[in-house]
Amino acid sequence: MKVEFAPLNIPLARRLQTAAVLQWVLSFLLLAQVCVGIIVILIIHNYWFLYIPYFTWLYFDWRTPEQGGRRFDWIRNWTVWRYFKDYFPIHLIKTQGLDPSRNYIFGFHPHGILVVGAFGNFCTNYSEFKELFPGFTAYLHVLPFWFRCPLFREYLMTCGPVSVSKKSVSYVLSRQGGGNISVIVLGGAEESLDAHPGKFTLFIRQRKGFIKIALTHGAYLVPVFSFGENELFKQINNPEGSWLRTVQEKLQKITGFTLPLFHARGIFQYNFGLMPYRKPINTVVGRPIPVHQTPHPTREQIEELHQTYMEELRKLFEEHKGKH
Repeated sequence: MKVEFAPLNIPLARRLQTAAVLQWVLSFLLLAQVCVGIIVILIIHNYWFLYIPYFTWLYFDWRTPEQGGRRFDWIRNWTVWRYFKDYFPIHLIKTQGLDPSRNYIFGFHPHGILVVGAFGNFCTNYSEFKELFPGFTAYLHVLPFWFRCPLFREYLMTCGPVSVSKKSVSYVLSRQGGGNISVIVLGGAEESLDAHPGKFTLFIRQRKGFIKIALTHGAYLVPVFSFGENELFKQINNPEGSWLRTVQEKLQKITGFTLPLFHARGIFQYNFGLMPYRKPINTVVGRPIPVHQTPHPTREQIEELHQTYMEELRKLFEEHKGKH
């Protein structure tokens, strides 16, 4: 195999962008395990004066990810996120304005491997979100599993993510005054197993829970398509029925998350590594779908709105696929 190395005279900005993305990838792949390891070491060596106060804090703080989280703009303003955004680069594109007196659900597609576009656009202050949607606060909903990791949960919440549980979504959408957006990656972990370059497979037909929540709270639905999300990594071939896919699906049923076996480029060479490829990510926010508040929606109402959402998502993709 011929290994293609990066040139040595790389501009400083590109080096900083690479370092920023490497930091982000490692934080999601290793930081949770490191944090758990720290807690285990503290317990083994009986540093009770450290872990007992933390577990006490954790007991009283356990529901915070379901109650709007705990974001810190100081961390969301870190310069590292600007270099992270510019590495690909990541762009947010608005097609229509939104009414800040209402609450919305952004259905984000596709999941990709690490939902890079969702994080870059809605969990940092260096995206175009504030300029395009003034008066709004976005909450990216992620798997509750991540908030069960001690120490790591504190770091994750500072950037703005909250749990994807029903209670968490309802908390955001029931906030008075409007201007709140629940960003939900609807395909979930299952969709990541089909994240291959040049291919879009969305798991949406059986996803109807978000429709019921939207009807219950009268939250408008907005389809969001992130072009380029599946181009960032290559995934080991795992077709339906293969032994690898079977193991991945069983793991997903047991734990709630999956482990796609992916690779991309390295830091100093382009052939193999965990660094994502430099591919542009264009996240297009579609037209809002009006939703009339219905405290007890029927199955027919849920099905009708679900069909409307899928049609709007299809239109959004067809309108913008040629450009992006």
